[in-house]
Amino acid sequence: MSKTNFEKPPAEPWQVPVALEDIPETGQHFDLVADAGVRAAVARVAGLRDLPRLQASFDVKRQGAGGLHVAGMVSATVGQNCVVTLEPLSNEVEEAIDLVFVPQRTPAPEEGESEPRDVKWGDPEPLIGGMIDLGALATEFLILGLDPYPRKPDAVFEPPQNRTPDEGPFAALAKLAKN
Repeated sequence: MSKTNFEKPPAEPWQVPVALEDIPETGQHFDLVADAGVRAAVARVAGLRDLPRLQASFDVKRQGAGGLHVAGMVSATVGQNCVVTLEPLSNEVEEAIDLVFVPQRTPAPEEGESEPRDVKWGDPEPLIGGMIDLGALATEFLILGLDPYPRKPDAVFEPPQNRTPDEGPFAALAKLAKN
């Protein structure tokens, strides 16, 4: 019997932690610009060729008793490859963010446990330990905003013209049977 080693997931490539108690009652504005090292790490996580620009702007306000409301925008210039020609191309990504975080009401399941949650669209996000990570949030929404099938505007797929019809998986056996 072999032992299975479970490794901790890697740390978020862009970390900008913000504590609930650090947000004034009037709220706080954050303008974030990722440096070259962070952009390279986010590009690896997102499966991008490169990431020449990544920035985010957030307004964080207190929400009810112990919650936070985060609204803002993530924008980036992403380097991808065309799915038709495989040539490099650049795309612009702009994703709006509008989330509410509330204190976690039930204890989190222990590591290795899975507890079904009745989650509905629009439910608030859990505020764990009174902290949110704006960098992780920006990374997540960048990835959600990526075009999964980037295509150059003039790229057209043309199937090979000199194809012979598929004879099927048993064509070689049929030839042997004739002999």
